[in-house]
Amino acid sequence: MTGSTPIRTETSNTRPAADRRLGRRLLRVARPRQWTKNVLVLAAPVAAGQWLPGEEVVRLAIVLVLFIGVSVSVYFLNDCVDVEDDRRHPVKRYRPIAAGEVPLPLALAIGFFLAVASLTLASQLCNWRTTALLCTYVLVQAAYCLFLKQVALIDLATVASGFLMRAMAGGLALDIPLSRWFLVTTGFAALFAVAAKRYSETVGMGQDGGTRDVIRRYTEGYLRFVWQLAAMVTVVAYGLWALDERPRTDEGTLLWRQLSMLPFVFGVLRYAMFAERGVAEAPEDVVWRDRALGLLALAWVALYGLAVSGL
Repeated sequence: MTGSTPIRTETSNTRPAADRRLGRRLLRVARPRQWTKNVLVLAAPVAAGQWLPGEEVVRLAIVLVLFIGVSVSVYFLNDCVDVEDDRRHPVKRYRPIAAGEVPLPLALAIGFFLAVASLTLASQLCNWRTTALLCTYVLVQAAYCLFLKQVALIDLATVASGFLMRAMAGGLALDIPLSRWFLVTTGFAALFAVAAKRYSETVGMGQDGGTRDVIRRYTEGYLRFVWQLAAMVTVVAYGLWALDERPRTDEGTLLWRQLSMLPFVFGVLRYAMFAERGVAEAPEDVVWRDRALGLLALAWVALYGLAVSGL
């Protein structure tokens, strides 16, 4: 009788421990460090220079949470589709699904559930434009996971479109008109980051060292041309917006907006340094770890805040 007690104790403790380990592995698949990308839903209201009442802040928070839900569902689908390729990758082979730590059927079920739940909630809590945008995001990113990632150039545009749709979401949720300069600046800034990421992958792994066939269709020179062109268009579009006198007639507001070009341009140039070195494979790491980029971002926020406040 006494010999069986430790066995029962061990068995009762093993299950919760296993559940906790599985929970941590599922969280790794969800990539919480990349959830910061979804803060882009605030971009349109910020660009419009509007102070939002409490009700609209709540609506923005809902859209932010829903975008986290659909983006996480795409991460699960992507890792399921790429499981064999990831196992051949020197870094991605440690992802929980590729390493066999998370069962493939469970990951697929969770990804499907998150997508359906997020879109269902969007249909109940958001306007039809926001719901349509979220549906489009899921469909486009699912197509990317399944086949578009193997089509050269289209793969870059598809990933960049995900950032653009995030940036559009806040405006659609609050019925804020999206200016052409906002769309051009955001779209090409996203293409800049995506092309720099792919360039860094090519530099680090080599054309024959990657796990995707599409990598072999790019050269370092071509990818460098793409991110440099995208960076140039981003800077020009932002400059044209900042110098445009039509949105505001107040000279002080216009001055602060024009001065905001300085930290913006130097921020692009600073990020380009990492892109040129081939170490921009993880954009979120570059942004969060580089102190100079952080200071430039704070300077831009301060100047843009002054422009919005009309001081």
